[in-house]
Amino acid sequence: MIDPRIEQFSKCYTGVVHDVMRARGLRDFTLPPRITPLQPEMTLCGPAWTVEGAIDEAADPHQTLLDWTGLLSKAASGHIWCAQPNNHLIAQMGELSAETLHAKGVLGCVLDGALRDANFILELGFPCWRTHHTPRDVVGMWRPSTTDAPITIGEVRIEPGDWLHGDRDGMVRVPVAILDEIIEAASEAMVTENKVRTAILSGVDPQDAYLQYGKF
Repeated sequence: MIDPRIEQFSKCYTGVVHDVMRARGLRDFTLPPRITPLQPEMTLCGPAWTVEGAIDEAADPHQTLLDWTGLLSKAASGHIWCAQPNNHLIAQMGELSAETLHAKGVLGCVLDGALRDANFILELGFPCWRTHHTPRDVVGMWRPSTTDAPITIGEVRIEPGDWLHGDRDGMVRVPVAILDEIIEAASEAMVTENKVRTAILSGVDPQDAYLQYGKF
């Protein structure tokens, strides 16, 4: 089931979400800039379903495929596949996997690692965030260690169910405990920014506009 808050939160932009979280004294919630969107025109937001694993060069190819298809089977509909693969050697998402997740209702993927089959994924329209591309895959190389458990990307700890919000400016993690508060505050901040913009365009001095609305 798709959380109805996704539609409202998607109307916000990541910069204003960042600002309202910063204003509340929160820290270490911005994903590192090495993780960028394959489709920068798309906003991706929703709760995280987490995956972690590591390279195992002695792994049996058949077992790695069983492990991988098992992950696809467990992936939660209405969530973002969010992976810490602990390597930059191999792709953590490709054509068939993306198509499978898309058909299951997974919202997109965020990888602290590589992607492959980018042209197919672009045509599919499955939102993906990644660090780089490579044709190398998981077969005989990588095994998962945990799912639906906390992971760390850069300085950001992501708990299962925490929300991610990303657009072409970057991505932030919103603790699920304060999600409703952040959505409301970000929506209100966008209204205030529009008032500031209107005032400046009508001739109000930018500093005066800031002092009046407390926002710039």
